[in-house]
Amino acid sequence: MFVRKKKNKSGTISVQIIFKQRGKYRVAKTIGSSKDPERIELLMSRANEYLRHPDEQPPLFSTLSETDIIIKNFVENTSNPQIRTVGPETIFGTLFDRIGFNAVPVELFRHIVIARLAYPTSKLKTVDYLYRYRGLSVDVSKVYRFLDTLNRAYKEKVERIAYEYTKKTLGNISVVFYDMTTLYFEAEDEDDLRKIGFSKDGKFQCPQIMIGLLVGEGGYPIGYDIFEGNTFEGHTLIPTLEKIQKKYGFDRPVVVADAGLLSKDNIEKLIAQAYEFILGARIKNEKDAVKTKILELAKDMKDGDSFSLEKTDGTRLIVTFSDKRARKDRYNREKGLKRLKKNIKSGKLTKQHINNRGYNKFLVLEGEVEVKIDEMKMKYDEVWDGLKGYVTNTTLEPAKIVEHYGHLWQIEKAFRISKSDLRIRPIFHRVKRRIEAHICIAFVAYAIYKELERLLVLYKIEMSPKRAAELTHTMYEMEYVLPHSKRTERTKLKNDAEQQT
Repeated sequence: MFVRKKKNKSGTISVQIIFKQRGKYRVAKTIGSSKDPERIELLMSRANEYLRHPDEQPPLFSTLSETDIIIKNFVENTSNPQIRTVGPETIFGTLFDRIGFNAVPVELFRHIVIARLAYPTSKLKTVDYLYRYRGLSVDVSKVYRFLDTLNRAYKEKVERIAYEYTKKTLGNISVVFYDMTTLYFEAEDEDDLRKIGFSKDGKFQCPQIMIGLLVGEGGYPIGYDIFEGNTFEGHTLIPTLEKIQKKYGFDRPVVVADAGLLSKDNIEKLIAQAYEFILGARIKNEKDAVKTKILELAKDMKDGDSFSLEKTDGTRLIVTFSDKRARKDRYNREKGLKRLKKNIKSGKLTKQHINNRGYNKFLVLEGEVEVKIDEMKMKYDEVWDGLKGYVTNTTLEPAKIVEHYGHLWQIEKAFRISKSDLRIRPIFHRVKRRIEAHICIAFVAYAIYKELERLLVLYKIEMSPKRAAELTHTMYEMEYVLPHSKRTERTKLKNDAEQQT
């Protein structure tokens, strides 16, 4: 059986149920007739309902209103292609425009960045995302060609947009934080950029590149630089500072970096170029006379106390004491010693397994194989519990130095966001220009992520940016055709309570 619309001489349209019997079509039931298009669509809905549930007729019509039938028929005929995920574009697209990245006149740039925020994955799977969730059919080769265009024509522009956004947000860039990390490749071959080196990801067998990142207070992005994978970490600070400051011309800020960047060469160059700095110090590596002086002054220190020592190069060594750090140092040492004692007792720790790293420094070898803990070294290590050093050429008070250095966690957070939430690694590209474009896209995505984070805090919404990104996955829009006018309409489905916040 099927439904037929028959035009009558009177000008009305009859809606009929037709069946075939002995080779001829016959009318099984006439649902009704009308000249009104909307009434005819209702009759069609009734007819289709009749075909789906012939055994339930006529009770079905006596229990469902005309509105019920229309809605039921509409829902049953709605298909998946009519529903699109619009949350990522609604949220991240708005922030993309607000920051100013829409100055890049290529729509594909927008889609790739938003995909990196909503569904961070490979470029090949990004194409699948664009088709399934945005209804856009994009060939992956077009994406790769755009990466070439981005690196050549727009990279510096979008980096400047990110910098201007940070400058506007902070008002003044007086303190910057620097750190570097490694990004590995799922490949074995090295080239001029991808080199095997010391990996912070633990992927020592994979070629890698190094990223030097500069952020302002709060972790807002300022700029970055890319280095060969086997570059020494200490050699990345000065080139990155010089490149970014030359590009944007802002006043020399106070540079804050961890002890990994502490070297005589870096200090000399920072002083020569009139930079003020705060660097993490390795107080246990100081000369014996300095260490003796530190321990002498630290004897009666209480939580929050500090002192300053002038160094021969014109810098100051600030030493502080913290009860919290002392508890952490003690806990870590006891945990390491417990593991050592267990390995010694089991016989698993032999001369061949020993190095001088970590808590193995408390071990001493006697004879060929006997291993025991050096109690003197352990006691000496205890006196350093809770002490932390900083090297600076500023005139800031110790409390302000500690405060600035304490904000280094923001850049560590930036790397964590990039590596986990934005999945910047591993990198599957091998061509240098596309590697650089990939890093640029991640940098743009991070700037948008930070703006989302700022707004959540500003409006006191107790939600992480990661959770907000997850909620965009279930924000939908439906497309449908009006039966009378045949006009295509789109409407956003209502958000749930958490999404409305």
